[in-house]
Amino acid sequence: MKPFSIQVRIYYEDTDVGGVVYYANYLRYLERARTEWLRAAGFELDVIQRDMKAVFVVRRVEADYHLPALLGNMITVTAEPIEVGASRLVIRQRVLRNVDSSDGGDELLLSATVTLAFIASDLSGPIRMPPLLRAAMKSTIPAIAE
Repeated sequence: MKPFSIQVRIYYEDTDVGGVVYYANYLRYLERARTEWLRAAGFELDVIQRDMKAVFVVRRVEADYHLPALLGNMITVTAEPIEVGASRLVIRQRVLRNVDSSDGGDELLLSATVTLAFIASDLSGPIRMPPLLRAAMKSTIPAIAE
């Protein structure tokens, strides 16, 4: 199964004076991909907060920067859940530069593992994800990771 992905163009606002993407902006791209992945699965963050009285918070990010994204690049940002627990979600994410080449390969710019906690919206602590939400997330885990 191919990981969920979004396309992002790199604008001047994303870069330093040399046209290189500022390292913290990658976290924004990862967040966008996770949000769109949830949306594609039928779950809106505002609805989760309002109806389920819960929010996802980032607990841990492990990121390796391989190559810089540059002004004008078109990048692909992936989101691929690898573990879905009762109140914990682990997502493997990658940022790739779209390369027009005969071999069709993209360049890996960043690889990350993001751990999220599902907590009460009043921030009182972790709570169990509703079964429907967990099932939707689990259905997108690659077979080799199970």
